[in-house]
Amino acid sequence: MAAPSSRNPGWTMSIGIYVINLDRSVDRWNALSDQARALPFDLVRIAGVDGREVSAEQRNGLDERAFQRNNGRTVLAGEYGCYRSHLKALAAFLETGEAACIIVEDDIILSADLALRAEAALAAVPGADVIKLVNHRIVGFRPVATSDAGDEIGRATHGPQGSAACYAVTRTGARKLLDQIAIMRFPWDIELERGWASRAQIYTTRGNVTDINEGSSNIGTRSVYRATKFRWWKRLPTYAVRIAETIRRINYAMKK
Repeated sequence: MAAPSSRNPGWTMSIGIYVINLDRSVDRWNALSDQARALPFDLVRIAGVDGREVSAEQRNGLDERAFQRNNGRTVLAGEYGCYRSHLKALAAFLETGEAACIIVEDDIILSADLALRAEAALAAVPGADVIKLVNHRIVGFRPVATSDAGDEIGRATHGPQGSAACYAVTRTGARKLLDQIAIMRFPWDIELERGWASRAQIYTTRGNVTDINEGSSNIGTRSVYRATKFRWWKRLPTYAVRIAETIRRINYAMKK
């Protein structure tokens, strides 16, 4: 485990790093383990749910009709597995006595200061339930604080921001997510940002705290995503959902 940040004398926590890793992705776990040996923290492996091994009839915790309406396409097996894997990681974290943890996917490139910067971010925004530490895009960023590690923390008025590959979450935040968004209606990376739905205080860093191995997704390529899309007239309800979501996101981002 990482030592508490010395920059915040009043802030002490034991923060674990939970890695979601599929049993078939041995190379990814070995690569992360090799990185961790040279860094000041340990990793806790969470065996990911392999969506390819779950038949459509066995997909518990999925509102398929809502997913299709909200996203204009069918759900990918990998998306379902990803969603259940993150819920599994949150549940595993709650079984510990830790005040907060970092949940990462196994395509992350670990940085030596990851735990320190996550702790500093949580200390800078005491009411935060979740702070996303990696995003694909940040548009319309509204800062609320700057951590002692130098990271700006706030919310984006435009989204989705993309990626749930690395985020810090508190015990209160984990409970809210498990209570409010256990049923899949969006992909996990989108749902995680929807604090207005989970009733959680979700924030993000302006810049990425660590990097991702681009092009290494276990879920699907762009062509796979395109193949699942409905024709444009069947996506009309989706356009309405996206307009409503945009308004909700802006209102949420404007709140302190």
